[in-house]
Amino acid sequence: MHEMRWHPLQKEWVIIAAHRQGRPMMPKNFCPFCKGAEEIPEVFDVLALPNKFASLQEDAKKIEDTGDELYKKRSAYGACEVIVYTSEHDATLKSQPVEHIRKVIDLWDKRYKELGAKKEIEYVFEFENKGAAIGVTLPHPHGQIYVFPFVPPKIQNELNSAKEYYGEKKKCIFCEILEKERKAAPSRIVCENEQFVAFIPFYARLPYEIHLYPKRHVQSVSQLTGKERDALAAMLKDIISRYDSVFGFELPYMMMLFQEPTDGKKHEYFHFHIEFRPMHRSKDKLKFLASVESGAGNFINDTSPEEKAKELRDAKI
Repeated sequence: MHEMRWHPLQKEWVIIAAHRQGRPMMPKNFCPFCKGAEEIPEVFDVLALPNKFASLQEDAKKIEDTGDELYKKRSAYGACEVIVYTSEHDATLKSQPVEHIRKVIDLWDKRYKELGAKKEIEYVFEFENKGAAIGVTLPHPHGQIYVFPFVPPKIQNELNSAKEYYGEKKKCIFCEILEKERKAAPSRIVCENEQFVAFIPFYARLPYEIHLYPKRHVQSVSQLTGKERDALAAMLKDIISRYDSVFGFELPYMMMLFQEPTDGKKHEYFHFHIEFRPMHRSKDKLKFLASVESGAGNFINDTSPEEKAKELRDAKI
């Protein structure tokens, strides 16, 4: 069973990918991303590979129109890839030198452009899930790419808000948010360099949620200069180091890149950014998305953004 089904109440596509139940779960004696494994070269810095348990596939079977207005189906067309950060099995993104993290950023750019240029692809979503608490099934340091034939709903909400604000104010809503956060500094600022600012936003839904914005208005990684990419690499290392310092262990997190769609339209109102979403609210407690968050859609943050920003800002790294 591999297809997409329409959710008529939420007005969004649900990917049915039953074959993923068979993917390996934290194997101890074998790693598919280490050298010696199939498709892995003896020497490499960073690597993009097809996901063998892809939820979306370029050769997905064609789905005939059911003619049902409510229970619609479509092909699970798209692509899923793995970005292997390093050949070192026990490493992390944080443990790599800034120069190496820059290579990961360059590969993000390369795959964003190449995958986004494919027919019918409208969104390239690059991200990292780190740690068993997030649901990671392989410990080798890696990220992923999901390539959609539509703009995912939560990203579409951000685009709609940005477009509406731009239409009314002739200003970028993200640039306005960044200006407000910098004016309130150091209140919610975690760290900053010449090109980027990392902060826990005024409206943070999770205790240690960090948003990373470029100071210059760009829509994607592809528009970053070499100097900005170096600065981004340094900031990624800085942020993860602060997390691990505060918690005393490698903090599990979701790191997500939000870039403009690849649908061929202009999105001058959008602003590239990265979000970190750890699910820990303290060293020994997870923030579970229970009924209010999952059912009603209203997040309850058990802490204040200002308090947690100071905690991360004061971290020794």
